[in-house]
Amino acid sequence: MSKWPIVELREVLRPVSRPEPVRADATYRLLGARWYALGLYVKDVALGSSIQAAKVYRVCEGDFVYNRLFAWKGSFALASQEDDGCFVSNEFPCFRIVPDKLDGHYLWRYFSRLSAWNEALALSTGGTPTSRNRLKEEKLLAMGIPLPPIDEQRRVVARVKEIEARIREARRLRDASSQEVEILRANSGREFFQARHGWRTVELHEVCSTIIDCLHSNPVYADDGIPTVRSPDVGWGRLLLETAKRTGQTEYERRTSRGEPAQDDIILVREGGGTGKAAIVRAGERFSLGQRVMMLRPDTRRVVAKFLLYQWLSPLIYVEQIAERMKGSASPHLNIGALRQFTFQLPPLSEQVRLVEHLDRFHSTVDSVSTIQAKTAVELDAMLPAILDRAFRGEL
Repeated sequence: MSKWPIVELREVLRPVSRPEPVRADATYRLLGARWYALGLYVKDVALGSSIQAAKVYRVCEGDFVYNRLFAWKGSFALASQEDDGCFVSNEFPCFRIVPDKLDGHYLWRYFSRLSAWNEALALSTGGTPTSRNRLKEEKLLAMGIPLPPIDEQRRVVARVKEIEARIREARRLRDASSQEVEILRANSGREFFQARHGWRTVELHEVCSTIIDCLHSNPVYADDGIPTVRSPDVGWGRLLLETAKRTGQTEYERRTSRGEPAQDDIILVREGGGTGKAAIVRAGERFSLGQRVMMLRPDTRRVVAKFLLYQWLSPLIYVEQIAERMKGSASPHLNIGALRQFTFQLPPLSEQVRLVEHLDRFHSTVDSVSTIQAKTAVELDAMLPAILDRAFRGEL
C-alpha cells in the first residue's frame, strides 16, 4: 500500500488529438509502441497513397501514448524528441501531462510494471483476454496512481535510474564472466587433446564400429510413444528427450532397422544450423533417429565413448574440422564420407580413462559456475520490477 495519495489519471493527463488528413503524395513516419513499456519506434515510413486511413495523428515530444489493443502487454510510452512529428493511428490515444503535478518519466515508470499491465487487462473490453481487448481512454483515465509532490517524483525517477545503471553493470559483469567460462571450457578442450608422446592420429572411422545415418524421410509422428531425436533435441553433450516428438512402435522399428541406439553411442547433428552438436546416449534412453542426425558407435576396444564425445566437441574437431568445412556454406551439412575421415587423437585406453575422469571433474565445476551465473541472471531480472514496486509504495 502506497503512503502517497492515489490520484485518478484524469487529474494529471489531458487527452490531445492532432488529426491530419492523409495526402497521397506525402510521406509519413508511422509509430508503434513496443510491448513491456519499451518505447515508441518507427514501424513504417509510408506514402499517403498506401495508407488506408483517411487521417493520421501527430505525436509531440512529451506525449504519453498507449496502444488500446495491447495495453495489457504494457504498450505504454513517453514520446521522445526522436518521436516528435511522427504519426500514429487512431488506436493510439495521446495525452499531455500536467507538468506541475506529474513527471512524465515517473508516469512511464509506473506503467513499466506488470501489475499496471494486469490492471489494464482487467479494464479492457471488446474481445478475448489475449486478442482484441481494448483499453478505452475513459478506463485509463479512471486508473489511480500514487502521487507524491513533483520533487519527490523526480527523486524517485533519479533513484530508479541509478539502481537500473547498477543492474546493467552487474549484468555486464555477469555476461563477461560467462564468456570467460566458455573460453576456459573451449581452451581446456584444445589443451587436453593436443597430440602427445604415445598418442596416434587416426581417422574417425577407425575408432567407430558403426556409423549410421538417419533415414532421409519424415517420421510419422504420434501423440505419444517413443521419442525420435531431431537436431533441436541434441544438446551439447546430452540429449533433450523431454522435448522430442514421438512415434508409435511400428515407426520406431522402421527407423531403427539399421540399428537401435544403445548406451554410449554418440548422436550428432549432420545438417543445419546446429551442425556438429553431439550428445552421448545414457543408460535407459530409448529413441529413434529423426532427420538431420546420425549415430556413431564407438569401438570400445579402442576408445572410451566419453573421450570420443569430449574430443568431438573440442576445438580440435568442432572448430578446426567441422566449422572450417562449414564456412560460407548456405546449407551446412556433413556427409558420412567426410565425417569418416576426420582426424582423431588416440592415446592408450588407460590414459583416455584418466583424461575423462579429469574432464568430468572440470566440467562439473564449470557447470556449477554456470548454474550460479544463471541463477544470478534470474535474480537480476527480478530486481528492477521489485525496485519499481517499492518505489511506488514510497519505500525507495
